[in-house]
Amino acid sequence: MELEELTERLAPFAAARYGREDVAIEGVHTMPGHAGFSWGFDVVLGKGSDAGRESWFIRLPPPNVNWRGTADVLRQVEVLNALDGTDVPHCSVQWSGADLEWFGCPYFVVPKLEGDVLRLGPGEWTDELPDEVKHDMGRQVMQALAGIHAVDHAKTPYLGDPVPFNEDVERWDRFLERAADPELLARAPDCRRRLLETLPADGPGGVVPGVFFSYNGVLEPPPPPGGPPRGLAVIDWELTGIGATLNDVGWICTFSDREAWAASPDAGAAPRPSFLDPDTLMSLYVEAWGKPLPNLNWFRALAAYKFAIITGFNLSLHRRRKRVDPSWEITRLSMPTLIDRALELLG
Repeated sequence: MELEELTERLAPFAAARYGREDVAIEGVHTMPGHAGFSWGFDVVLGKGSDAGRESWFIRLPPPNVNWRGTADVLRQVEVLNALDGTDVPHCSVQWSGADLEWFGCPYFVVPKLEGDVLRLGPGEWTDELPDEVKHDMGRQVMQALAGIHAVDHAKTPYLGDPVPFNEDVERWDRFLERAADPELLARAPDCRRRLLETLPADGPGGVVPGVFFSYNGVLEPPPPPGGPPRGLAVIDWELTGIGATLNDVGWICTFSDREAWAASPDAGAAPRPSFLDPDTLMSLYVEAWGKPLPNLNWFRALAAYKFAIITGFNLSLHRRRKRVDPSWEITRLSMPTLIDRALELLG
């Protein structure tokens, strides 16, 4: 949807939601990120010196797709509503609906936050933080993740049933078959076999964000004096579902595991930026969860296996110009190292 059309549609929507006619829409802009279609906008209430202003974020599904899976924005509404009343920092949904009157598709609107994500890499503001501040920030991240996992998933029936462990391995087969540079995934069948041979007998299940990184959250503008930035909200809920909650722990650990990634040619021999090492992240999660957790390395291996295949598939889309993103040409270098690391973690 073009900005001009969205602005025109937002005007009557805001008037109806606020129950007044003296409202105006200003500053409609596309929000950053790769995961979907979202915009920020301001509602101006009244006129002149007495006018008020409120800032909002609206999410719509991509155009010309079925409204299911990642394109079903109401899945995100389900989990955000379930988090109300918990200690997990999140944006409460102000308005949502499946009615087509306003935008021709389902939608939801939450307050627009002013802050930053946790940025990694040379020259980023996190480089200047003392180690104890980084550790406190990591504790916030893992406490938020444990809080999400503690939500009673009976409150989120719209999200469906949990994915069994074996299906969470086997469902990547079709993407492996379509991956570019298959020689870089030569050991993937061995990894798949080992994952299935070592399936956990059980494990905690619940609401999972689906992809959880150290930067899946908005922080207050950095750096505040006297302590770590406070987390304002966990974001990026497109892949949320019901499943093994330790999948999220495995995912964040994989993206912090320097042994899983090849050095980027742009960075010479520099290692991949890592906020906290996997062992620290796992210990912080166990501390937040309150009891020991088995099989964490299996979930780390599964995450590395998944992302190696995801990389190959997205590389194929890029090269066929179905979804152009040159960054996959760099990430492809880590396809074999991710698989090797998964096999190492599986013993």
